[in-house]
Amino acid sequence: MKVLIACEESQSVCIEFRNRGHIAYSCDIVDCSGPYPEWHIKDDVLKYLNDSWDMLIAFPPCTHLAVSGAAWFEKKIKDGRQQQAIDFFMKMINAPIHKIAVENPVGIMSKKYKKPDQIIQPYYFGDTFQKTTCLWLKNLPKLFHSSKIDLFNKKITHVDKGDFFVWKDGKTGKIKRQPLWFKNAWSLSTTERQKIRSKTFPGIAKAMAEQWG
Repeated sequence: MKVLIACEESQSVCIEFRNRGHIAYSCDIVDCSGPYPEWHIKDDVLKYLNDSWDMLIAFPPCTHLAVSGAAWFEKKIKDGRQQQAIDFFMKMINAPIHKIAVENPVGIMSKKYKKPDQIIQPYYFGDTFQKTTCLWLKNLPKLFHSSKIDLFNKKITHVDKGDFFVWKDGKTGKIKRQPLWFKNAWSLSTTERQKIRSKTFPGIAKAMAEQWG
């Protein structure tokens, strides 16, 4: 199967599909940070959507779409950045490819397009981190995530969610919490911070390749 992984420089998903015998390529406008540059297309992915792919898995930039950046929405609406991000997202959804999955965090596309078909977490798939991740799917099933089943208490649990940073909001007085890995990214440059926060966790990448491949 021919698989295009859009907006992926890490090659996390690409490599998992390659390991299962598929012809997979990552595509991004930046160099890949993964170990196989020969499997990476450094270019605008829109140029390649008509190249007879069987599946598209897309990770469109969320900077102008995610609710975490709502404080800047007004400015981004006025200068057109948000609309550009919406248009790019929709070009992924409407690509001429039979099987499509588009990933993004919680954001405005739930209203601008539709609610996601599935919402997942890294800890659903064995990675001890929390990162709420939305998936919009076409001709693909929801990802099944194995769980720990506590028969005695009759409940299903997952692996630990990882560490959190907890603080008191100076304005509201409310106690807030944020995944520690996410908070620690603030110490990095803007580019590196975006890479870290947008990464696909290994368990999710493996599940995509195993179940959709």
